[in-house]
Amino acid sequence: MIDLGGQRQMAVLARLLVAGGRAVPVSVLIDELWPGEPPAQALSTIQGYVSRLRRALEPGRAPREEAEVLVSAPPGYALRASSDQVDAWRFERAVKTGGEPAMVWERLDAALALWRGPALAEFSDLSWAVTEAGRLEELRLIAVERRADAGLLLGHSGALVPDLEAHASAHPLREEAWRLLALALYRNGRQGDALGALRRARTLLREELGLDLGATLQRLESDMLAQAVHLDPPPGTTGRAAGPGSAGTGSAGNTGSTADTGSTESTTARAARPPSPSGTSPDASPREPVTAPPELRVVVVDDQALVRTGLRVVLDSEPGFRIVGEAENGEQAIAVVRETRPDLVLMDIQMPRLDGLTAARRILADEAPPKVVMMTTFGTDDNLYAALRAGVSGFVLKTSAPEQLITAMRAAQAGDALIDPAVTTRLIAAFAGRTDPSAPPGLAGLGDTELDLLKLVARGLTNRQIAVTLAVPEVTVSAAVVKLLDHLGLFDRAQLVVTAYESGLVNPGDVVR
Repeated sequence: MIDLGGQRQMAVLARLLVAGGRAVPVSVLIDELWPGEPPAQALSTIQGYVSRLRRALEPGRAPREEAEVLVSAPPGYALRASSDQVDAWRFERAVKTGGEPAMVWERLDAALALWRGPALAEFSDLSWAVTEAGRLEELRLIAVERRADAGLLLGHSGALVPDLEAHASAHPLREEAWRLLALALYRNGRQGDALGALRRARTLLREELGLDLGATLQRLESDMLAQAVHLDPPPGTTGRAAGPGSAGTGSAGNTGSTADTGSTESTTARAARPPSPSGTSPDASPREPVTAPPELRVVVVDDQALVRTGLRVVLDSEPGFRIVGEAENGEQAIAVVRETRPDLVLMDIQMPRLDGLTAARRILADEAPPKVVMMTTFGTDDNLYAALRAGVSGFVLKTSAPEQLITAMRAAQAGDALIDPAVTTRLIAAFAGRTDPSAPPGLAGLGDTELDLLKLVARGLTNRQIAVTLAVPEVTVSAAVVKLLDHLGLFDRAQLVVTAYESGLVNPGDVVR
């Protein structure tokens, strides 16, 4: 047992650990250890803490010998430990590493066993510790879910049900928790309980947020009602097989496996791959393994550094995403986008100097522009509607769960428009039937088939859902949507939604989720 000294001395070590090996200036240590009013002797106090910590961490180091763990790194100090020496670093590495299901299951089981309670609880009065604790807690929930996903691939659904019940109850707004619980119940021969879990999720989301189930859970519910074959346990496993003991609550996103097991993939993988055709025969031959989703290069734009940091945490922990640039206002965003040529821009709508709406218009006016998804905390309706007209690929609320953000970004990448239901309802109520001089001409040239298709797009259905509704191949729907865009002189699915409401083809009361 190493004696690390009192509370503030341990806080110095914790702050250096949070920095992940990067240097922390002495001035930052002083400001963050004594927010507001540091003592007159703060500098010498910090130096004393560092000296005592060095003796504790390297007891065999000779006097005047250079420290190798807690080192001087002007203008401050840094911790030069290996990732295996710091539990938090080991845990983060385990969460972000893929692999085969058995490897993921074992590795995340061990990683979750490292937790002994809330992270940095003894420093809860310090803002930097609160921020880091939130980041680590989000990683823990992701680990819990990825471990469960691996367990489902291995056939441990029976053993996972109690843990997933607890996980979903503790975090009722995480749709991934409900997906995993419902799938575990279904594979354990409890179809009624599985559908009941999805009904509970729908009720909670409606009562708490006024939202319906996301597209992933709606698709899972439909597949369960149809007893789709891809929901069955993977070949060679049994749904009731008892898995190894669990550490924490299991559930997982993308474990790195390429086996196609329907809804057992991560949110990212599910959004990126084409859904299985409706009506697949139970004795159909297995499909080819699903390849990993293509890497999505992202630029994050927000005037608040804390928001940008939170988004980086979410995207860094989700396979298939890479942040290639950040900006804090619209002017920077335009320059960064032109320099990095990303696939997608995630941008706040209200920012200083140049707002997100104006920046989006200029970005989308460039040749071969990226997709743009706007973030909002309920900005003005006129701004949101104008952004839709400009061709943004969707909106998400800043209060949305990480899974919904990932789904929106993947939907934009695939050419779909995803608009948060809470935003959609408000916009429709305010703007249905409004005309705009720049809107495309009337819909008189469209036949009944095209009008029916436009109605379904306006109601938020994906190509796959439209294909099921109209009983036609999905490729036929995709071609028809492209033809419809060309006919109306539009280039984005979101603009079709706007056109449908502006023309009066669809009314607010017609919206079907």
